[in-house]
Amino acid sequence: MMKMLSRNTPVLAVLLVAAASFAQNQVVLKTKLPPPLFVGTPVPLNVTNLEPPTKGKRPDFMVPEGTLNLARNKKVTASDDNPDVGTLDMIVDGDKDGNEGSWVELGPGKQWVQIDLAKRANVYAILIWHFHSQARVYRDVAVQVSDDPTFRSGVTTIFNNDFHNELGLGAGKDLNYIETYQGKLIDAKGVKGRYVRLYSNGNTSNKLNHYIEVEVWGKPAV
Repeated sequence: MMKMLSRNTPVLAVLLVAAASFAQNQVVLKTKLPPPLFVGTPVPLNVTNLEPPTKGKRPDFMVPEGTLNLARNKKVTASDDNPDVGTLDMIVDGDKDGNEGSWVELGPGKQWVQIDLAKRANVYAILIWHFHSQARVYRDVAVQVSDDPTFRSGVTTIFNNDFHNELGLGAGKDLNYIETYQGKLIDAKGVKGRYVRLYSNGNTSNKLNHYIEVEVWGKPAV
């Protein structure tokens, strides 16, 4: 038994050193949050498969050192290229405020927005602010990453709570969630791709789709 441990000691040492190195290269993702803003009379949600509301500050999320918001001021396209309110560039302008004048409003029903990161990247986290001045749930939220701008091939789905496959992307298993000023953080697990596409299908207050800000945290792929 002692001889077996002795033979494995160099391997264990290498693994421990690698784990320590990995831990040292991880840092807390830091983003500036807008002020909390719940106004008006709360609307009953009556939503199934609902994620429990976050109490207090969201737990720290670790990303590799040098991770940046690659979406800032990048090109945005959408299924609705003529928003009812705002312009598509507002989705990546850094303004996360919940007041009027900070959000983009797309038409009713199934809609998507797409961000071109300009280069292929390792994506570690995506933060989404749909609309946070009212406690509401956006329906059929899905997020995909691909190197194909048409999203016909090489697509990785990193989030999908479309339980009934309304979007036609396949039935999702992620939970619905209530919008807050902290945004929705999605773990992208380092998936590689140049384009990020985000879907929704109305919300619990109306049939429209809104975006305040999207952040894509990652590093250019090597």
